[in-house]
Amino acid sequence: MGYLYIILAAITFSTMEIAGKVIADVINPFQLNFLRFLIGGLILLPPTIKVLKNKGIKLNRKDFGYFIITGLLCVVISMSFFQLAIVYTKASTVAIIFSTNPVFTIPFAYFILKEDLKKSTIFSLVLSLIGIVCILNPFQASQGGDVKGIILCVIAALTFSIYSVIGKMKSSRYGSIVMNCMTFLVGDIIMLILIGISKLSIFKNAVSNSSFRILSDIPVFQGITHSNIFIIIYLGVVVTGLGYLFYFLAMDNTSASTASIVFFIKPALAPILALILLGESMPANTIIGVLFILAGSLMTFTFTEKKNGIEDKVKIND
Repeated sequence: MGYLYIILAAITFSTMEIAGKVIADVINPFQLNFLRFLIGGLILLPPTIKVLKNKGIKLNRKDFGYFIITGLLCVVISMSFFQLAIVYTKASTVAIIFSTNPVFTIPFAYFILKEDLKKSTIFSLVLSLIGIVCILNPFQASQGGDVKGIILCVIAALTFSIYSVIGKMKSSRYGSIVMNCMTFLVGDIIMLILIGISKLSIFKNAVSNSSFRILSDIPVFQGITHSNIFIIIYLGVVVTGLGYLFYFLAMDNTSASTASIVFFIKPALAPILALILLGESMPANTIIGVLFILAGSLMTFTFTEKKNGIEDKVKIND
């Protein structure tokens, strides 16, 4: 059953950038980010309440302080950069680069959680970075928009990795579903405050004539029509709500490292779906970059599985 959840999560996550790209020109990326996580957080709320009740947990000020940090990292920073990246470059490129986040999680875990950092981990990180450079293609000068989108996506992947590490600090207390649900909802409250600030005259005047004008007067519901509302609902319910739920269920039925196969399937599946649904082509440098990223991710997965196997044997012997 665990592998069925992995397949379902991989398919839903692989459509995330494609759905976002379809409405990128008509819906403000920050507005879409807010709506997506509002819907996704509400989808996860019933199982979250159930988990909190079963564990006998009553959330206090420290808990909400922690969720402010995770909400900022995940929803406000990482996913905002992610949505902006979709505006500036191909959906397939964003999907490929964002899938490197499990590789970046390991060095952050070394610095923040003081976890061991092996040579194989460093090598897998180098392979992934080479893959990103291949996709970036710095020798091709005509990629202005793509370069901006790629850089934004790298920032999104890096900050999501930090969120994953920070989340690991208290994952045993809350569980994955509670942590992500509260992160989504608290992050969305912060997003709503920032949207309110974007409507202030003093702020609008400050950014109206700059490259940051996309931050000005961010709508909440304006621009939603009968032609795009179903895509917004799809992103909120299926991708963010059910997608994360499938991913958590995959972890519960297998292991965290096995469930991370989702991020290895996505770089291969997302470009195929983007080709079929959006007509996006994959140049040779992108294909080469994907191969490097897949190799780096596979090495990370193999190392993690081997490490978990050794730990399990030690526990049995003890």
